[in-house]
Amino acid sequence: MEWNWGTKLVMGMVSFMTFIVVLAVMMFNSKPDALVDNDYYEKGLNYNADYNLKEQVKADHAAPEILVLPGEILLKFKAAAEGKVKIVRPSDKRMDKVVNFKTDAAYRSAIPSKEIAKGRWKLIITWNSAGKSYLDEQEVMVK
Repeated sequence: MEWNWGTKLVMGMVSFMTFIVVLAVMMFNSKPDALVDNDYYEKGLNYNADYNLKEQVKADHAAPEILVLPGEILLKFKAAAEGKVKIVRPSDKRMDKVVNFKTDAAYRSAIPSKEIAKGRWKLIITWNSAGKSYLDEQEVMVK
């Protein structure tokens, strides 16, 4: 059977409209972005406080040194500190963890990394030291 130009035009339009409908259905059925926080509005309101804590780290030269060792992540501070570390996996929000810590006499704290998957992680460290509060973010590669 031979088709004329009108039939071919209608078939082309129908196939294009089907393609658009399939893309729209796929878009509505996809899960939301993992990079967007559910509480982004509250984080936006608290941005200035977080910024001030990060600037305090720079002003006091208090950024902790992070060493990734077999089985643990070692945090070395300039002075005695107590706080928490949020361990964030950029690719999977379900793997995020929060660990509380307190430094020893040598101003170190070890975080066990045996249950942490290999790959890139972001450490968000909030701590208090000598009456001041700090916030630092660093990326590490767990091997």
